[in-house]
Amino acid sequence: MRIRSELNTRRPFPRWRAIAAGLGRATLDGPGFRRVLYGVLVAADVPDSPQLRAEAALTCFFASAFASHKTAARLWRVPVSLPPGEDVTVPEVGHRLRRAGVTCHVRAATEVVVIGGVRVLTLPDLFVERASVLPLVELVVAGDWMVRRHRVRPSALIAAASHAGGRAGALARSAATYVRELVDSPMETRLRMLLVLAGIPEPEINLEIRTVDGEVLRRYDLSWPGVRVIVEYDGRHHVERVEQWEADLARREAIDDSEWRILVIVSSGIYKSPGSTVQRVHDLLRRRGLVGLPAQPREDWRPHFPGWSDAA
Repeated sequence: MRIRSELNTRRPFPRWRAIAAGLGRATLDGPGFRRVLYGVLVAADVPDSPQLRAEAALTCFFASAFASHKTAARLWRVPVSLPPGEDVTVPEVGHRLRRAGVTCHVRAATEVVVIGGVRVLTLPDLFVERASVLPLVELVVAGDWMVRRHRVRPSALIAAASHAGGRAGALARSAATYVRELVDSPMETRLRMLLVLAGIPEPEINLEIRTVDGEVLRRYDLSWPGVRVIVEYDGRHHVERVEQWEADLARREAIDDSEWRILVIVSSGIYKSPGSTVQRVHDLLRRRGLVGLPAQPREDWRPHFPGWSDAA
């Protein structure tokens, strides 16, 4: 049986193309191949991945199509929750196709980039797209991550959002104003947003503590240097060795000795008891005399951080 050389079964291919190339239906239905999407197959030993599924989604479309929405977010590895299914965008209504498991969108020609051979929506445009499905805090998580991991300028997110209409456009514009540089993790973003939405003056991000020789000893997530207060998110799952954990504790004790105060917040302080976290930080900053601190925290954080034990 002769197979056309242009059919690469290590990459997703339409079933009809394999039949035209000489592969029989019984062979395609056998153990040597598996279905990626309806009507799209690949060699059975090729592992699944966002890249593979994006290629499968695009394989039957014109070359002008590109991965967008959920598919683009997976390809970029944006750290937000994504439901199943793939998304493809085409520039003209006449280019639309019905594919099971693929949602096809229409959008006029826009800038794309290529990731591993796949045409993908740019990050600023993806930020605006995600505003249609993500809440404010998670959209800021995505924006902070884009800036930190891919050197997207916050001004580029603001510019992309400025052209968007409707409720999603308004949300994108609001979220873009909260996006900051140097944020190390999504949980740091969530902690910062919890405090800022409670009316606490915005902290400095990634304060560097140095020796007298200028060597950086540690970077702290959130700080108010004027009153010598640090708030840090601590995910114990990031600690690889007991020695590392002990060294972190020693550094915290050392900075406390230099008249700084550190509050360490873990995930339950954001997801389970956000109100307690807000009050702890507010009380410490009040005792330290932070200028601009409201007499009581605002309640604006509650719709975004409902918690399990802090319900009003």
